[in-house]
Amino acid sequence: MRLEIGNIIIKDVQFGDKTKVENGILFVNKEELIARISDDDNIKSVDVELARPGESVRITPVKDVIEPRVKAEGPGGIFPGVLSKVQTVGTGRTHVLKGAAVVTTGKVVAFQEGIIDMTGPGADYTPFSQTNNVVLVIQPRDGLKQHEHEKAIRFAGLKAAAYLGEAGKEVTPNEVKVYETLPLLQGIQKYPELPKVAYVLMLQSQGLMHDTYVYGVDAKQTLSTLIYPTELLDGAIISGNCVSACDKNTTYHHLNNPVVHDLFERHGKELNFVGVIITNENVYLADKERSSDWSAKLAEYLGVDGVIISQEGFGNPDTDLIMNCKKIEQKGIKTVIVTDEYAGRDGASQSLADADPLANAVVTGGNANEVIELPALEKVIGYLDPVNTIAGGFDGSLREDGSIVVELQAITGATNELGFNKLTARGF
Repeated sequence: MRLEIGNIIIKDVQFGDKTKVENGILFVNKEELIARISDDDNIKSVDVELARPGESVRITPVKDVIEPRVKAEGPGGIFPGVLSKVQTVGTGRTHVLKGAAVVTTGKVVAFQEGIIDMTGPGADYTPFSQTNNVVLVIQPRDGLKQHEHEKAIRFAGLKAAAYLGEAGKEVTPNEVKVYETLPLLQGIQKYPELPKVAYVLMLQSQGLMHDTYVYGVDAKQTLSTLIYPTELLDGAIISGNCVSACDKNTTYHHLNNPVVHDLFERHGKELNFVGVIITNENVYLADKERSSDWSAKLAEYLGVDGVIISQEGFGNPDTDLIMNCKKIEQKGIKTVIVTDEYAGRDGASQSLADADPLANAVVTGGNANEVIELPALEKVIGYLDPVNTIAGGFDGSLREDGSIVVELQAITGATNELGFNKLTARGF
């Protein structure tokens, strides 16, 4: 599969009479955008705000972040199986409004939502302080069930991203990047001298509202399987979960998976990037055994020399992570796991809920229990009330002056387990 990503660099976002991209500025017709996403009877009201890098703005509680994009050439559409019909993506050309993002907030469903500060110390911990954000403040219909509430917010964000992405369809990109994965036998024959490497992508799927969607199907309903990496970069997987903000893979993260990007950068030079195995994370032991068995079996079937494994979430998923690592290592395949840590505020506690001697090559996204103080900012988009109860917050997190003391767990993307952050740690 060969995919061209045309990046249209967005340096600013403003409201305007027409939604368009002009001279690096994304102009948004606010009324038209609201109309486009307000056709859901489960949504009582929608407002749209803008938040730019460096502004004294706090967005909370954050549900999802989505990158605006449009299919410019080739088969399939944006977010197949969800907004577009079920058709394989990963080929042709997709235009991306790089530097822009849709952020969903409002009265959110669960306690595992996050904070994005556009300036100050908190901005250093989230990549979305550097994006020009179109923020949807969504109020659900009264009495809505939690899963219906989550779906309404999720679809609103995806619709907004698709609507904004359309503005870039006829725009000449600032840069075009090409990603290509050959069929397995052809790919191996092309680089026979290089080590063969695959990527095992663990998808959060542990119960109600811990959902990740693959071509519109909840990952908990799937078995471990193979997927072209270009499908990931073209919107085949989206977020729909309520895990802690620090290590949630938002839809933006899936669209810009840095493990995939880095493997492509080294493909044909240092290694042979064979493909991606996607596997789910489970609640029950039997399901964990099944999924990890299949991951190891597929890695062996591909005949790879090494595997990178990333997880999403912490605690219970640590067991899935270690099972995948151990079983693949036992096949004679070297592994590197990518995770984060919950090592207590002093960093002295056990970092993962599970461990094994075979897990001897680890990349960490940092300690989510580390405490940070966020000063009061001039503007809040959303609501401050949930700060005391979101994961990473506690009674007294929100101070009277509007400042906040929380663990990094509460900051969107702070310890992301794809490595889409600035934190790490070194073992001695």
